[in-house]
Amino acid sequence: MEIEAFLLCDAATDQQGKLNVLGAFDNLWVRQIPVKHPQCSIAARVRFDQIEAGNHSVKIQIIDEDGQNIAPKLEGSLSIHPAPGINSAIANLILNIQGLEFKRYGSYQIDLAIDGQLQASLPLRVSEIPKQPEFPRPM
Repeated sequence: MEIEAFLLCDAATDQQGKLNVLGAFDNLWVRQIPVKHPQCSIAARVRFDQIEAGNHSVKIQIIDEDGQNIAPKLEGSLSIHPAPGINSAIANLILNIQGLEFKRYGSYQIDLAIDGQLQASLPLRVSEIPKQPEFPRPM
């Protein structure tokens, strides 16, 4: 199996096997903590070889610097069946998330495991928007 894409983005769709991604990012600039990010998506495109046909378990975790989950563990399964005469099959995975809460600034990580093995990891940084210096008003 090969992870062809694994992204955190503003939105993603799958249209007839095409993975459409809008606004990939790895840093959130926020005014204060705690903060809820209104909406984002995790998108993955995974290629399975013919020999890997069958069912596969999938787990995605979003963890903080201490290794603690900040969202429920997201688990599911895929059934892969390449078409006759085709050497591989693609699975596009899209997870839409609303109201993801961050309780502190710092580094986070999004992990993708397939069949119990870590396949990809994304960094995510939550940073404070720098304060603008105030200049005296002219008289």
